[in-house]
Amino acid sequence: MTSFDKHETGWADLLGEGRLPRFILICLGVWINAADSLVTATIMPSVGADLGGYAYFSWAVAGFLIGAIMAGASAGRLSEIVGLRRATVLSGLVFAGGCLFSALAPNMTFFLIGRVIQGVGSGWISGLAMVAIAFLFPERHLARVFGAVAAVWGVATILGPLLGGVFAELGDWRAVFWFFAAQAVIFSLAATRLLGRNIVPARSVGVAWRQLTILGLAAVALALADISGSPVKALGLAALALAILFVVLKIDARAATHLLPRHVADLSTVGGSGYAAMFALMATSVGFLIYGPAFLQQLHSLSPLEAGYAVAAHAMAWTIAALYVAGTAPETANRWIRTGAACVLAGPILLALTMRDGPIILIILAAATMGAGYGLSSALMNRRVLASLSDEDRAIGSSGLIAVRQTGEAIGAAIAGAAANFAGFSAGLSTEAARNAAVWVYVTAIPLALIGLLAAWRMTRIAGVR
Repeated sequence: MTSFDKHETGWADLLGEGRLPRFILICLGVWINAADSLVTATIMPSVGADLGGYAYFSWAVAGFLIGAIMAGASAGRLSEIVGLRRATVLSGLVFAGGCLFSALAPNMTFFLIGRVIQGVGSGWISGLAMVAIAFLFPERHLARVFGAVAAVWGVATILGPLLGGVFAELGDWRAVFWFFAAQAVIFSLAATRLLGRNIVPARSVGVAWRQLTILGLAAVALALADISGSPVKALGLAALALAILFVVLKIDARAATHLLPRHVADLSTVGGSGYAAMFALMATSVGFLIYGPAFLQQLHSLSPLEAGYAVAAHAMAWTIAALYVAGTAPETANRWIRTGAACVLAGPILLALTMRDGPIILIILAAATMGAGYGLSSALMNRRVLASLSDEDRAIGSSGLIAVRQTGEAIGAAIAGAAANFAGFSAGLSTEAARNAAVWVYVTAIPLALIGLLAAWRMTRIAGVR
């Protein structure tokens, strides 16, 4: 581990030496990725009313998910093949194209095609943002940069639903996609000016088509699990997706061209245990983010806006905690990583105990505990995993930070959905169904959180960074 002087890790040093414009560019990319999904969720009832596709609501999420997972996994290699600048410009233009496709959609089919394209653009934007952070910022600044990324997500959590609500109230949901298309074009134009050549070393590597194809099957299985009304089918498809992901890791470890660092499946390494922790911990929180608003409205009589901002306590706690530990030296980071993972585990336990009958303040505190857990651990785990990567694996390993989390989120969503439907949620949002689901959605997340805690603990026990 490297010890950093305090003055070398401050915000002034981080934003010095010409890094400020690039820092803003990365934050813009994170904002586009975060806010778009939140705004789109808010306007979907308006989309359904206009295009007549209420039955296909879930496909808007599922299609986006397929595109995002595939693109996120390939972002690192893309940056090596065409360069970070060209890849980043392309990601913004693809996202803008998807937005225009949805904005001009005459029916739900065209709208869903646009969501898939947006997913590809979003996956590349978020994955390439991690690559940019890994190559543009010294290791001493990584925790602060990741803390700032968490802050952008927190702001998006607050403003996203509000922005979507404004467009919905105005009766012009299409304007949302014009708005984000314009931002994506600005992002691409800025990337042409701010990202120089040869930031990521060019490599004569091919495209890992075999792994991407198999990964695509896993993404489709997860998407089908997300829209399945049967808990048995959802769990079966989630299990199938996990099995396919395991096959991908095995093939990738032996392939000449690989998507992730070769040690990713080895839990005895910092990278392997770190990726495992990120995967499981991210899967833990999805149930609260998806079903929390519905539970709060049905069981505690909150308005949609009130429920949305109660759930936002999770993101706000994440942001505050991430900024609090942003200046932590590597020598003391292990303590915060373990503490954070323990807080994440406490989250579903507390929510299972309080969501059904507990007072609102305790539910908010439970959500904030889980959010703070991510804030305390996430950026520091990112920093440690990046420090463990060889120069050869730095691009694909950094984009893997996003791909692994996105896949964990998808697995968590499938499991939470199966638990909710098993409790009767699929039959309608009745009080009885909500009372049952408000327990089981969080009980089923506890094993995921426990796996994440054990993996995070193992990562912090491994000596060295390689």
